[in-house]
Parts: sequence; C-alpha cells; structure tokens
Amino acid sequence: MAKTKDSAKEKKKKAKRISYHKQPEEMSLRDWQIGLRQQFGKEQKFELTNVGGHPVWSDFTVGNPESNAVYRLALRGQAPGDNFCSCLDFATNGLGTCKHIEWALHKLQHTYGNKQHFKKPPPERAYSSVYLHHGEERTLRLRIGTDQEEAFRKLAKGYFDEDGVLYPHAYLEIDKFLDAARQLSPDFRCYPDALDFVIQKRDDARRHLLADRLDNDPNSLEGLIDTQLFPYQREGVLFALRAGRCLLADEMGLGKTIQAIATAELYRRELGIGSVMIICPTSLKYQWRAEIRKFTESTVSVIEGPMHKRREQYLDNENFYKIITYNVVARDYEYINQSLPDLIILDEAQRIKNWDTKIARAVKRLEAPYRMALTGTPLENKLEDLYSIVQFLDQHLLGPLYLLLHRHQVKDETGAVRGYRRLDEINEKLRHVMIRRRKREVLKQLPERIDQHLLVPMTPRQMELHNSFESDVAQLVAKWRRLGFLKEQDRQRLLSCLNLMRMSCDSTTRSTSKPATIPRSANCSTSSKSAY
Repeated sequence: MAKTKDSAKEKKKKAKRISYHKQPEEMSLRDWQIGLRQQFGKEQKFELTNVGGHPVWSDFTVGNPESNAVYRLALRGQAPGDNFCSCLDFATNGLGTCKHIEWALHKLQHTYGNKQHFKKPPPERAYSSVYLHHGEERTLRLRIGTDQEEAFRKLAKGYFDEDGVLYPHAYLEIDKFLDAARQLSPDFRCYPDALDFVIQKRDDARRHLLADRLDNDPNSLEGLIDTQLFPYQREGVLFALRAGRCLLADEMGLGKTIQAIATAELYRRELGIGSVMIICPTSLKYQWRAEIRKFTESTVSVIEGPMHKRREQYLDNENFYKIITYNVVARDYEYINQSLPDLIILDEAQRIKNWDTKIARAVKRLEAPYRMALTGTPLENKLEDLYSIVQFLDQHLLGPLYLLLHRHQVKDETGAVRGYRRLDEINEKLRHVMIRRRKREVLKQLPERIDQHLLVPMTPRQMELHNSFESDVAQLVAKWRRLGFLKEQDRQRLLSCLNLMRMSCDSTTRSTSKPATIPRSANCSTSSKSAY
C-alpha cells in the first residue's frame, strides 16, 4: 500500500516541463509543438459549453474570459487531426490540434463520469460532410458516414479522389455535388469555412481571367486615374488585381501610392467594391488625402476625433476612401470591421513587422476580402519581419512560424541565429502575392530629372534678425578690406554671423546661438527623379 502511495506521489510530481525556446533532443519538431500546446492548454481557464448530444465526442464552444473570444470546437477523437477548432492557431499550425482542443480533452477526461468514453473508440458518425483540412496546404475534403454510404461513394466519383480530396477542376462544379448530397441525406453537412474556401478559389479564378483580358489591351487602364501610369506601374496594378491580396514592395520613389490608388479605382470599376480603408502613419494621412483628391474624383475622409465621432465616421457610406492611423486601429478594429471595408491598404507595412505588438495583432484582426500592403523594406533584420507582414495578407501562405524558422534558419551550437538558407523556397511561395522593382530596373521608364525652386518669403521677425546679423557682417567685411586681414576672434565672429543669417531664414527660435550645422535657406531647391 505504501508503495502504491509513493508511486502515485511520484506521478503526481510535476512532470518535466517542455522548453518553449529550445527543442528537446528526444522529441521531433512536430511532437515538441504538440507537447507545448498540451502543456499550455492544461494551464488555461477557459469556459466550455456542449452544443451537441454526446457528453464528450460532440460540438462545443470554448470561451476565453480574458479576451472575450469564443471559438467553435468539434471533438471526434483523442489523436491530433481528429478534431477541429475555429481558432487561428489550429488553422495555421498544421498539427491538427491547438491549446483549446488540448484543454477541452484534458478537462473532459478529468470530469466525473467521462473516463468510460475515453476507454472505447468514439461512436461512428452517420452523416457525411465536406470540410476544410488544415495541413501545410489547405484542401477541401469529403468524409463519408454510414448513412447512404454507397450512394455517397458513387456520387463522389468525378469530384473527389480516393483520399477524399477535391479535384482542382471541381471547384467550379461543387454546387452540383452539394445539391445532390443534400437530396441524398438531410443530415449532410458542408461547413462554413469550406464554403468560404470555395468562394475564394472561384474569386481567384475570376480575377485571373479579368487581369489577363486587361493585360492584353494596352488601353485598358486609360482614364483610371488623372495621370498616365508608367509601364511598370501598370504591371503593378494588374498584379494586385490578379493577386487579390498583394504585397507591393517597390523601392522608395517608384510610386507605390499611385499604384495603390489606381488598384482601388480598378477594383471599383471591375469588381464593384464600395469602400477602401487606408491605414498609414500619422504623418502621412493628409498626404494620402491630397494624393487621392489630386488623381481621382472619389470622395475621401480622414477619420479622427474622439471615439464617438470616429464610430460615426466608420459607418458613413458617403466616402469611398477612409484614412486612419495605426494607433487608431489598435483601439477601433471592432468598429472598423463593422464598417465592412472591401479593400484595406496598409501603407508603411513594416510598422507591423513585430508580430507580437498590440498594433500588429489588431491589424491582423481586420476583415476584408481584398488587401494590399505597401513597403519599400519587406525584410529588414530577420525573417519574422516578412512573416508578420505576409500574415496580414494570408495567414496560411508561409505556414506556421515554427516550421518556417526550422526550415530556413541557420543556428550555431548555442542556438543563436547566424543566417538563413533555402530562401528561394520562400520567394517561390511569395511569387503570386509579392512584386518588387528596383529603380535601376525601371530607370528608363522614369521621367527626366525635375528641379523645382521654391522661394519662401521670410516673416518680419526673421527679416529683423537677418538684417541685424547682416549689419555685423558688413562691418567685419569693411574692416577686412581696410586692414587686409582679420584677427582670429573677428574671423570666428564673421562665420558665426553668416551662419546666423542662414538660420534666421529657417527659424527665429534657432538664430540666437552659433549653429552646429548650416540649415536650409529661404531659397529652397529640391530635385528628384521619381514616379510622383
């Protein structure tokens, strides 16, 4: 008896914790990630509600009291891959499980009266269903139940292969199968995420055909905006149309703003969208408004002010473009989603390169069928920067972060990152969503250099200071001419007064001490060779 108690105590001792930062040598990458979710899940305090019939193998909702998030859960077995959760981690990790599933299994297994259900196989499901399988690549699949089994197998031929995976050509014909399946059995199910996936595939095919047709017509984008697009800009606009969710990563000065505005106008003309939400740094919001007014006749508003005012502006349907800042998104993402934007344009997208910030998480919660990210530096310091930006466009494109880093990071014996490998694989994955051109590649398409000289008059106070310093300079120059030389003290004073004359052209608050550098003068000169 004593030995039994001792062994029970030994088991009850807290098990060796799995390291979050380093993969244990005795565990595979997949087992490590599943183990982390099991470990983390058992520690959570979620709320579970059974919305099905069986006490364990049923449909549930899982609520997180801290975040007020609620997820749909379907428990069908104990092994990874048997179950489903509507959370983002389940959809992207490729493991077939998540912390919500592991928590629910642990809770149900330790609930009085449920152990018997874990000792025997789950009951067979009579109904058949079409569902979205979340692996490294998402696929639409058919599971055939016991009800009308032979009839469903016969119906599935021509639509699904032997493993139950939908043929690529069958996305356009799936409606016929769904109608026939519902007639076979009223209990047949096609889950919402599966339908959304079908709709996305069809929309992609439609846009590709449309982009090809416009690309074959050299005048197809004429009059889209009030300026002539350069050839590479036209290419960028059609690329964005074909992609639906696009990362425009041209170098600075190549007109990313113009391409984004032209893309929005093309979406309105060809796809019938009704609203565009532009997210940008605070310093650029009025510049965006000015550019939209300059190149289009569309209505535009900058959303600002107290919370109740912003809520009213989100629901205002009079303006095609709405402009907000990153800081506002962190507080207002729920209201933004309620306004149902059709296209979201993310300017200076490197602002969300740190995926764990409040702003980055809020931006990725925004919902819109079409998205566009603009940045001249998609990859600055590490691979996670690019991953975070791509997450805004498509959460599934690069797969789970742990697997991406495992494949492409090079680490030394201490675990420090020393470099990257097989980056061509990432380029291949991004080929359909990211376009990047450098100035040297399109230099011949750019206009000749334009010099603009802007003469800015000084204020009376600036003129007063400028003239006083000018008087001192005149006296010192006269002394120099009379004597033929200046003492070092007078020479330093002369240089100081000349600098102060220049400074007074810029600001009256900076012209009372010797400057460290020479500021710009009232006669400003700017030159550039860029695409607007």
